[in-house]
Amino acid sequence: MVNKDFFKALDDLEAEKGITKEYFLESLTTALTNAYKKNYGEGRKVEVKLNPDKNTIKIIAYRDIVEVVEDPETQISLEDAKQIKKTAKLGEQIAEEFSPKDFGRIAAGAAKQVITQKLREEERNLAYGELEGKIDTLVSGVIRRTENDSIFIEIPNTSIEGVMMPQDQIPGESYNIGERIKVYIKKLRETAHGVQAVVSRTAPNFVKELFKLEVPEIQAGIIEIKNVSREAGVRTKIAISSKDPQIDALGACVGQKGTRVNAIINELCGEKIDIVVYSDDVFEYIARALSPAKVVSVEIDDAAKKASVIVPDDKLSLAIGKGGVNVRLAARLTNWKIDVTSESKANKQTKEQSTVANVEDLDDLFGDINLD
Repeated sequence: MVNKDFFKALDDLEAEKGITKEYFLESLTTALTNAYKKNYGEGRKVEVKLNPDKNTIKIIAYRDIVEVVEDPETQISLEDAKQIKKTAKLGEQIAEEFSPKDFGRIAAGAAKQVITQKLREEERNLAYGELEGKIDTLVSGVIRRTENDSIFIEIPNTSIEGVMMPQDQIPGESYNIGERIKVYIKKLRETAHGVQAVVSRTAPNFVKELFKLEVPEIQAGIIEIKNVSREAGVRTKIAISSKDPQIDALGACVGQKGTRVNAIINELCGEKIDIVVYSDDVFEYIARALSPAKVVSVEIDDAAKKASVIVPDDKLSLAIGKGGVNVRLAARLTNWKIDVTSESKANKQTKEQSTVANVEDLDDLFGDINLD
């Protein structure tokens, strides 16, 4: 079969996409072989030969030369074989070139499927190449359009489009076409329109990357970010520690007159940030995690990984936070379940338990006395 259009399409792809014909030919050969066998007999021994130089597609079917033909698909008699090739002999294979009239349509469908698949593979490879080292990092892009509440962002120095879905947008934040915006690249995904980068401004790691950007000591590895817990648009808690005892981790992250942390807060549209100095002492770490509330005492249950915390009466609402956000974020930050109780309630419970204990002691003392 001669098919100039078929090979011209491969030439066009090479010119437009920079993908060589050889990239497609092996897969196309396999696809066309399978398509032929599916439509004209699975048992046939078939070879498809593509010749880009001559713009031809040859289909060669092979049959065994036998004395008695039991399967016409795979076998041929010596007499019939000699009609094709005079020197044919028993036990050999004979090759026949076939060009079914309607195979052009079948071939076109198979070729289209292979080309589409290969293009997607190449786009994915290019996308990963362009964004190599940028996944799980912060980038600054430009908002190009909005669609169904999703924001589409041009990522610089790549051909990849970033998409920020509603759940990745900070509540109450407005986004304008042409605006430059910082986003965190979460992952790549394949769509009907090609590869996209899924980006976020609500991910806890977005805040982590902002601190890396603003605090040189974090970039240098002197200060380590241990963990981040966040409810976007409301509050973030970040645990840090210094590898150098001479470096004040908290002071470095806050910056002179709060310049560093305020720059991050401004980027987050006023979201509150609690910077917690990490401690290997679980009691101390949990107490710090409940900042800005002050803590009276911490008791822990190692088996259940649960902490019972007592705070002053006037700090109870602060420790719990609006809607429980403060204690919830503290629990995520420390990976401990945290129960918060006011000091007066804890004292009352202690007195009640003491009274019960005293009554039980009296029962033990007088239980055996018979007053009758």
